[in-house]
Amino acid sequence: MQKTITPIDNTLYIERNYDGDKIEKTINGSMKAQKVWADLDIKERVKLLTSFVEDFLSRSDLICEELSRQIGRPISQAAGELKGFKERADYMLSIAEKKLANIDVAKDDNFKSYIKRKALGVVFVIAPWNYPYLVAVNSIIPAMAAGNSVILKHSAQTPLCAEQLYQSAKKILPKDVFNYLHLNHEDSLKIVSDKRINFVSFTGSVKAGYDVQKATQNKFIDMTLELGGKDPAYARYDCDLEKTVENLVDGSFFNSGQSCCGIERIYVDEKIYNNFLELFVSKTYNYKLGSPLEKETNLGPVVKLSAADFILQQMNSAINKGAKKMIDENKFTFLKEHKNYLIPQVLTNVTHDMSFMTEETFGPCVGIMKVKDESEAIKLMNDSPYGLTASIWTKDIEIAEKIGNQVETGTFYMNRCDYLDPALSWTGVKETGKGCSLSEVAYEKLTSPKSFHLRKEQ
Repeated sequence: MQKTITPIDNTLYIERNYDGDKIEKTINGSMKAQKVWADLDIKERVKLLTSFVEDFLSRSDLICEELSRQIGRPISQAAGELKGFKERADYMLSIAEKKLANIDVAKDDNFKSYIKRKALGVVFVIAPWNYPYLVAVNSIIPAMAAGNSVILKHSAQTPLCAEQLYQSAKKILPKDVFNYLHLNHEDSLKIVSDKRINFVSFTGSVKAGYDVQKATQNKFIDMTLELGGKDPAYARYDCDLEKTVENLVDGSFFNSGQSCCGIERIYVDEKIYNNFLELFVSKTYNYKLGSPLEKETNLGPVVKLSAADFILQQMNSAINKGAKKMIDENKFTFLKEHKNYLIPQVLTNVTHDMSFMTEETFGPCVGIMKVKDESEAIKLMNDSPYGLTASIWTKDIEIAEKIGNQVETGTFYMNRCDYLDPALSWTGVKETGKGCSLSEVAYEKLTSPKSFHLRKEQ
């Protein structure tokens, strides 16, 4: 039995039976449906998927409340995820026809030569709890637009997300083009290794990512893995201080710091360090920590008690090595009886000898370090096993591009953070994983090229 504990008060919210006994039927149904789906004209697939998105969004109020109860995000912010869902779906559908069209390479009238983008088959998507709709849409919409069928396995924390998507698919799409299963880790890996699965998209921990990759050793398939992160920001001396701090506070604490591309470490030029820190601390006190169901709340609990324990242990380890807390817990009123309500915390006097500055935290806390110059900032930004996003805050775009070329990351921002543009590839380097979702590049990953070389007259 799969159990979902709501982080609001740590009580049982949902129970679901595992679907291990439905695996065989689901894969067979997906294979059969995919062949018919891929034969549809791309315009028809886009039309149906557009209706699928619209039907899903028609239940926004219910979906937002469910989201808050499942993961603890303030209900005042839940609608933002659905806005992002629509933005990403709309963009990927808007470019589908052009990017999936045949590539004509004929040299003269006697030949009809082209490259066809052929659907892979059945795509298995394993989605996380922290942005359950935003991350899922990155894969499921382009996969289906490309002519693949999809089986979605959502986190045990967010089973209703898979069910809400399926409700719209059942109503709008042909049978078995989109399916979901509630699965344990072992059964998920069983599907990954099944030779009838042609592509895997996984978002989760590094350890689980290696498990997924290992499970595909018996076959030749591609995959997208988005794993850990420790995303840095560098505030250069010439940045707009007020706007930089405002954005980095939000980038550090939004969704209680439980964002794949949230800011976990900040490097500040020594010329502006004191003013930066004073302003950052001041703005941190603007957060209202409390029940996510209250409209005034803009910071909710972290998702699990075990997550809270890990975050506190990591911070305490840094403090024992000399780090300093900058935020006074007594200035916050919150549900102290529930240990997963964590105040937003800032640590200074931090170094890379502390796991707090090198290992993923995934909580409402950030370390701020003073640096002498750009060279030191680049060195520290790269001193990480991860590389999803990184950002620089400056008025000089040439400097930004120069530094961006030296930082090991999948996406490099200037004067922005914790944001995903669907027109850009979403990818990571090092232990953050491999592959790509979104952008026109995603359609290359979700299809295989097939060449036609047709001579009309011998």
